[in-house]
Amino acid sequence: MSNHTGDELGFGTLAVHAGVEPEPTTGAIMTPIFQTSTYVQPAVAQPRGGRYDYGRTANPTREALEANIAALEGGTRGVAFASGLAAIEAIVKRLSAGDHVVSEENTYGGTTRMFVHVLSRLGLEFTFVDTRDPDAVAAAIRPETKLVHVETPTNPMMRLADIARLAELAHDAGALLSVDNTFASPYNQRPLELGADFAVHSSTKYINGHSDIIGGLVAVRDEELAEELLFIRKSTGAVPGPMDCWLTLRGVKTLHVRMERHNSNGLAVARYLESHPAVEHVLYPGLESHPQHELARRQMRGFTGMVSVDVGTLERARALSEHLRVFALAESLGGVESLISVPALMTHASVPEDRRLAMGVTPGLVRLSVGIEDEADLLEDLARVLDGNA
Repeated sequence: MSNHTGDELGFGTLAVHAGVEPEPTTGAIMTPIFQTSTYVQPAVAQPRGGRYDYGRTANPTREALEANIAALEGGTRGVAFASGLAAIEAIVKRLSAGDHVVSEENTYGGTTRMFVHVLSRLGLEFTFVDTRDPDAVAAAIRPETKLVHVETPTNPMMRLADIARLAELAHDAGALLSVDNTFASPYNQRPLELGADFAVHSSTKYINGHSDIIGGLVAVRDEELAEELLFIRKSTGAVPGPMDCWLTLRGVKTLHVRMERHNSNGLAVARYLESHPAVEHVLYPGLESHPQHELARRQMRGFTGMVSVDVGTLERARALSEHLRVFALAESLGGVESLISVPALMTHASVPEDRRLAMGVTPGLVRLSVGIEDEADLLEDLARVLDGNA
């Protein structure tokens, strides 16, 4: 079933079956963990399948995962990496010194850190803009611009970018569009179908869904882009291990089921928090109060379990984060368990304070990754603390 596409089968069927074939020797229905660094060749320089010579170059477990993400994103090829940052790095490493990248300013803090403190030292230039405004993106594009990189929704401000419009702008300028789709997941949003060239994921998050691996994935429609990414990965070594690929492939089989619960719990938590007097502001694309709610309805199927809320002060943010029982105080997101964090001190601590504040990442901002627990328990947990009964 690995050759089926999203035009032929439903998302849930693809999540379970895409990329997976019965193991030919035994008929095992689950893809084996090919825990090997090298392969025996039948003759000199004649690897089996034309590619199985070394584990960094090819691994059947990894290839099954890559076929799966390609199908889920409506692409033709997938490429797996050791982390989401490694995936983004490979996309940018297609460029050369002197090339220019326009990036969303409210990306994950690690992405900003990599762009500013690592890749800029290699002769690449980065301009950070609010990609909610297509005119700001257009104004930032130069003749040497080769890539526009966005997150939508963004981390943690839940900003949205109009993917179809930005794809037009990038392509008109001879650039490509990369969309970090981690917060949405392919269940809720498919950037390639809206014109993006790269759909990127930290598979650590919703794709795997169980908080037990680190990984990254890229899906593309263009074969040449896929070959470029594979060459960069082979040359730089940012490959995921077969066990991590296997765990991700197992986790993705329930992506559609998990996302339905993440979506419903996320909306319930957002509505509850919006009605609570101790909360100053809630950021969630599924709320009618979100300034880009109509865009969210156009390009998203659901609104995920990511909710950001401003409780006013760092003291209140600490109190909420440290006294919940069901929500665990931890970084990361997208697992079956609910998490809470304070971005200014945790995920975005590496972003300069003036830039954080300009984007709205205040000391009182709290980010929730709403899991798949019972809705009533999540709301009771929040109410206990917000009502002063912790």
